[in-house]
Amino acid sequence: MDPTTDNAGPAGTAGDARASLEALRAEIAKAVVGQDAAVTGLVVALLCRGHVLLEGVPGVAKTLLVRALAASLRLETKRVQFTPDLMPSDVTGSLVYDARSAEFSFQPGPVFTNLLLADEINRTPPKTQSSLLEAMEERQVTVDGIPRPLPDPFLVAATQNPVEYEGTYPLPEAQLDRFLLKLTIPLPSRQNEIDVLTRHTSGFNPRDLHAAGVRPVASAADLEAARAAVAKTTVSPEITAYVVDICRATRESPSLSLGVSPRGATALLATARAWAWLTGRDYVTPDDVKALALPTLRHRVQLRPEAEMEGVTADSVINAILANVPVPR
Repeated sequence: MDPTTDNAGPAGTAGDARASLEALRAEIAKAVVGQDAAVTGLVVALLCRGHVLLEGVPGVAKTLLVRALAASLRLETKRVQFTPDLMPSDVTGSLVYDARSAEFSFQPGPVFTNLLLADEINRTPPKTQSSLLEAMEERQVTVDGIPRPLPDPFLVAATQNPVEYEGTYPLPEAQLDRFLLKLTIPLPSRQNEIDVLTRHTSGFNPRDLHAAGVRPVASAADLEAARAAVAKTTVSPEITAYVVDICRATRESPSLSLGVSPRGATALLATARAWAWLTGRDYVTPDDVKALALPTLRHRVQLRPEAEMEGVTADSVINAILANVPVPR
């Protein structure tokens, strides 16, 4: 199969699926410069049926990254710009009265899609933020007492700005825990920034990804084949114990008031398996766990106020734990 053609057929083997996902990363790179870690995180989330929170200052291509992912997939995608006046029904859908039939019918909201871009999710009040809780965890929306299943695959990619606090509503811990990964989007290096400006002077238009050459290279069939292969990736008892020891260490850290829950431990094991498969192995190593520990766990812990005042960060605490927890041989 040629993964670069628009009309490529469904993946038949795990090797074809891996090639399609590698091509996916290459397509996104046509639009986004120097964010390889974030691109990989999005691919891992697709493999794990998880959701992603992208955090970065304005202007580092958070929204463009998700749009490029959507343009590279043969999946339906919708975008919601979260604002203070957005209502839950604007996301999930609502009952609409039909005068001709004198009955109420359900009008699906934008959440009924494969890839939902929740732009600036922390700009909307908790009432609207919570409208995504059931969708993210149960893959369904309940309206008027009737559960309505969401399409498969279904992924929420949410963005938020970490430096702007006026008019924003921080996500509660319960919702943060629904995100498989929290990816921080850093400012580009000097050379990457030069590359960005060079692309713009050459005519690159971030609003027209098709003109930039971004094409669909992976489909739902590719994802299904890849997920089946990931599920066969071997996890030894020593690796399972290593993941548990890391998560238990966060609950005992003097710098944290909230450690990683068992859901977080399950998430870390799942992301490590997906990363191992992406790198071409059918077994998980301690290095796979370490590679995904920060994006999988950083949003599942809460710093004590005194530690925060001393400049301690969630990443520094997790790195210290990774350095101290014995690595299986």
